[in-house]
Amino acid sequence: MSERILSVSELNGYIKRVLDTDLLLSGLWVKGEISNFKHHTSGHLYMTLKDAGGAVRAVMFKNAAMRLKFKPEDGMKVVVFGRVSVFESAGQYQVYIEAMQPDGVGALYVAYEQLKAKLEAEGLFSETHKVEIPYIPQKIAVITSPTGAAIRDILNVLNRRFPLADVVVCPVLVQGDGAAEQIAKAIAYVNANALADVIITGRGGGSIEDLWAFNEEIVARAIYASEIPIISAVGHETDFTIADFVADLRAPTPSAAAELATPSMTEISGVLAGFLERMRGSALRKIDLNRALVQQLAGRISKDGVLSAYDKKRLIIDADMQRALRALENALANKKEQFAKNVAKLESLSPLGVLSRGYSVTRTDTGNVVRKTEDVCVGDALETVLTDGLVCSKVTKVERK
Repeated sequence: MSERILSVSELNGYIKRVLDTDLLLSGLWVKGEISNFKHHTSGHLYMTLKDAGGAVRAVMFKNAAMRLKFKPEDGMKVVVFGRVSVFESAGQYQVYIEAMQPDGVGALYVAYEQLKAKLEAEGLFSETHKVEIPYIPQKIAVITSPTGAAIRDILNVLNRRFPLADVVVCPVLVQGDGAAEQIAKAIAYVNANALADVIITGRGGGSIEDLWAFNEEIVARAIYASEIPIISAVGHETDFTIADFVADLRAPTPSAAAELATPSMTEISGVLAGFLERMRGSALRKIDLNRALVQQLAGRISKDGVLSAYDKKRLIIDADMQRALRALENALANKKEQFAKNVAKLESLSPLGVLSRGYSVTRTDTGNVVRKTEDVCVGDALETVLTDGLVCSKVTKVERK
């Protein structure tokens, strides 16, 4: 027999080389329905892609599967990109998937709906778990980007409405790799150190990709676990993120979140004025009642020397009444004066007030405030916060005294 006889391994190897050198099969899109899906403990995904006329085996290795924003499952129609090759030990050709997306629906939308359904079933959206936002918070934590428009809007509203509150800014990434982890860690940190009575977390508007950190499961569970009430302040009017569903209160914009987190100083002044007016009215009514009682008793007393004593008592009561009214009015004036001094003092300590007087705050690219020359080195990138924005610079020289 002159023909060459191939072993099974040689045959499979030859077929693999043929497939691997075919340009069409080295990178192509395939559409089909997932069946026989298996998520292996190694992280690899195994499945069959099928349609009405046939089926083909497929595998997606862990490094590619980790980039998926949704969870594949049996019955899902998908479009995959990859290459066709042979699994030599089994003599079986299959599709090696490098990317996958739902057929006809965006991957992020599918991931959003899957996580939403999962967390809702676990009770993370339940109204029974939500708590009320305190009416007059003493400390407010803001978890957002330190350079975005959202932080400026929030601080401006807080300073205008309620400058008496202490504001703690926790700088985090709000989009991109690592953003969700930073947000979740900041929420846990504020809780662990009891830094606030209420937390505002969010960012300005953007695309679904920009807002995706607030659709991550790690952020949702951090919000749910928070003992401190949280206001979600992602800047989008109509669409909801997962964080909105879990948070104790949802605000359509960062500015609105600052409004919801604080009372207005004008409103508080009105409430105090009404309260003091009611106290004054109550005191006057009681005095009038006592005066009428004294007059009624006086009518029963004979017009002898006792009547003269009654007149003296009445004068004493009138004098006491006038002193009580003056004391009440003086107390009210003192409280108003002290209140005004406290407001003025807090306004002078406001970070925005300091900036408006010509000062600035310089930070490294890691967010640390520069206090001494030893905090920086030549070549470091710096950002200087001014009252109307940022100035970015690089250190060219450091002189130490």
